[in-house]
Amino acid sequence: NNTFMGALKTDGTLWTWGNNANGQLGDGTTTTRSVPGQIGSGFSSIAPGHDAHAMALKTDGTLWGWGQNNCGQLGDGSKTDRLSPVQIGSGYSAVAAGGCWTVALKPDGTLWGWGGGPNFNSWTPTQIGSGYSAVAAGGWHILAVKSDGSVWAWGNNNSGQVGDGSQDYRGSPVGIFAVLPGAPGNVLA
Repeated sequence: NNTFMGALKTDGTLWTWGNNANGQLGDGTTTTRSVPGQIGSGFSSIAPGHDAHAMALKTDGTLWGWGQNNCGQLGDGSKTDRLSPVQIGSGYSAVAAGGCWTVALKPDGTLWGWGGGPNFNSWTPTQIGSGYSAVAAGGWHILAVKSDGSVWAWGNNNSGQVGDGSQDYRGSPVGIFAVLPGAPGNVLA
């Protein structure tokens, strides 16, 4: 069971609790914790993965990851689990963590992916698209909004989660909406 939680306070402090078998709490241990513990400050968002890793952005645009790394989902160039946050890169504006992979967006609209994900397999951030304004990750699929408001999805589709009317795996982005109705600029997977 990889159940763990993370919360961000308005002061930028990051708190985690729950299962910690792979260091997914980021507190330097593998000890499960039933109450929140602070693991850092200066954060603007957190993206707990669907397995046992987590990613977080700091207010300065640096990206940090910790926890399970068996597929290279932390993006640090290794497959070594990290018990504390390690910096992956800088210049990011959004991040989403899937099952054994991660995707992140830069302010210029480029989309980056790493781990064993839908249409990429890399231990370090690799550009997988451009022209995006928002991204979300499911267990094994990605939803993304382009700057023009169109919605794209790809990856595992066995339950129709890509939204293209099929149940066929999609290895590359498929357009779902020409323009997202009432496009808020965000999408949830």
